[in-house]
Order: sequence, then structure tokens, then C-alpha cells
Amino acid sequence: MTDDDIRVAAAPGTDGRVALVTGASGALGAAVAHVLDRRGYRLALHHTNGADRVREVAAQLSGPSLVVQADVADWAATRNMVSRVHAELGGISVLVNAGAIRRDGFMATQSVDDWTQTIAVNLTGTFHTCRAALPDMMRARWGRIINVISPAGLIGSPGQTAYSASKAGVLGMTRSLALECGSFQITVNALSPGLMATTLTEKMPAKTRAALVARTAFRRMGTPGEIATGIELLLDADYMTGQTISIDGGISIS
Repeated sequence: MTDDDIRVAAAPGTDGRVALVTGASGALGAAVAHVLDRRGYRLALHHTNGADRVREVAAQLSGPSLVVQADVADWAATRNMVSRVHAELGGISVLVNAGAIRRDGFMATQSVDDWTQTIAVNLTGTFHTCRAALPDMMRARWGRIINVISPAGLIGSPGQTAYSASKAGVLGMTRSLALECGSFQITVNALSPGLMATTLTEKMPAKTRAALVARTAFRRMGTPGEIATGIELLLDADYMTGQTISIDGGISIS
């Protein structure tokens, strides 16, 4: 066991299912972790560079957890991470892809490296985690894959061509993967959160952030806890797959 491991005694009544949350060091990933913990899942909490933050999240959980690190854009690293989760906690039943990066810029001036990295982490990284976790779910003939996208993947968003393309790509992958997995009783859905206080939105120019808030029906940001309520539905809905749940304050219809 390494310094990145945090193990807690199993909570009474847990059914032993294992959930992997990528981007668990972020505000939404942490909120999702708390939802899954309350439901008795054994949790693998992924981070790329946020070890201290994800340890704080793990320390707040009542059930067993394991902290893991990987660059999901790297297939070998992702496969090794999932193998470790399998060895330490068991086969993965639920995968929540909540990790993402954003490199904003108008296409005419955006660097090729920024575009490439955004696609590699957000889109290819989601493929990597799904590809690595699917065999466990297929053997169990049950599973839940929840891919966090963005309104930017549903509607136009100037200055976010790379981010929009990556999230739209994840949406297309979600729909096709849902059709591949149905016979194994694995659902694959997307959760599209609106503007909320995260490290991504903190980096936005204040003027841009204010303009987005003005487009919501509630004229405010959402909270990670409000967004994470969608996880409950996506865990319980046996007959819903290939769909997108938008919890975005109405920004995608404005």
C-alpha cells in the first residue's frame, strides 16, 4: 500500500459494489463521491494532480475508499489504475467520468498543443476509463457508466471549440456505447452540469462568468451538490440509457 492509499472500515450494509470516480479532487467529483458513499459503494477516487484535495474527500467518507492517480490520457496508466482498483477493492460496477480540463481560445489563435491536450484528456481519456472498466461490468452483467459532459457540448460556445468538441465527442460515444452494452444490463448515460463554482469556472474571466450566469433561469450558479443529485437517478434508472440529463439552470435552452 502506498502513501496515496486511504482505506476505511467498510460501512454496515454495503453491497460490496465498487465505484470509480475520475476527477474526484474537483468540486463535482467530490460531491458525486459523497452520493455514492451514502449508497454504500466502495470508492476509488481518482486524481491527476490533486492528491491533497482527494485525500480530504476520502477522509470524509464513511465507507471503504482508495485514492488512485493516473493521467487518463495515457492508456497504460489508466489500465494500471483500474487493475489496482480491481485488486484492492474489487470489480468496478459504476464509473463516473467527472474529470476534465479546459483550454479556452478562439480557433484562429489557439495553439495546437492546447487543442490536442483537451481532446486527449476529455475525450480519449473517457474512452480509456470506459475501455478499462467495461470488462468488470460485462462479467457481472450489470453496470453504470455516467459521463459528465457540458452545455458546451450541446450548444455553441465561442472560444471553447476544443472543449465543446471534446464534450460533444463524449456525448456521441455515450450514445453508441449504450447500444453496445444494453444486453449486459449496463446503462451508459451523460450528465450535463451547468455553471458552478469549480476550479474550471474560477479561471473564467469575470465578464464571461457573469454573462453565463445571466443566461440561467435562476440568475445564479448551481452548487456541486445540486448537480450530483442527477447521479441518484442515473444509478436507479434500469431502463434509461444513451440519454443526457441536464442540470444546468436552463442555460442549455436559453
